[in-house]
Amino acid sequence: MRADARDNRARIMTAADEVFGQSPAASTDDVAKLAGVGIATVFRHFATKTELLEAVLTLRLERLRDRALQLAGSADPGAAFYEFFTQVVSESASKLAIAEALTASGVAAAGEEARAAGHGMREAFDGLLTAAQKAGAVRPDAHFPEVYALLIGSSRGATAARLDAETRDRMLALVYDGLKPPT
Repeated sequence: MRADARDNRARIMTAADEVFGQSPAASTDDVAKLAGVGIATVFRHFATKTELLEAVLTLRLERLRDRALQLAGSADPGAAFYEFFTQVVSESASKLAIAEALTASGVAAAGEEARAAGHGMREAFDGLLTAAQKAGAVRPDAHFPEVYALLIGSSRGATAARLDAETRDRMLALVYDGLKPPT
């Protein structure tokens, strides 16, 4: 891919992430305008809006996976775990908007790349959980399925209730109290 095409694709992805993260009803025209390219350029890179949405969702999941992997090397595994949990919940509204846009476009399930990225993110989160448990920051009887369900439930709940940052943080403090080992 030529350098200018790579630059255009990167601008399109950045714009799509912002536009679709704000509104599931956003259009590819909105993406093109924000990216500073013509609509034809958008469709040269992504044949359909659905393809663009899939690419944005995949990119978001890969970023989360990469952030979890980065945090895995932290000197404080407990802080790393809770930081990642907070990040996922904080960013959930825009991720869910992208998922809603995909559903509205007729996609019943995420594509293979998005599923693979999601799997990688879950594995990285499981690694953070295991390290936090070994460090004594998360109760040892909290297994991945229920902790992941708490992450998803907290994310969806914060988004559905449109919680402001202060209320969201108080909610997370309650969740974190339940995850900490009994004293």
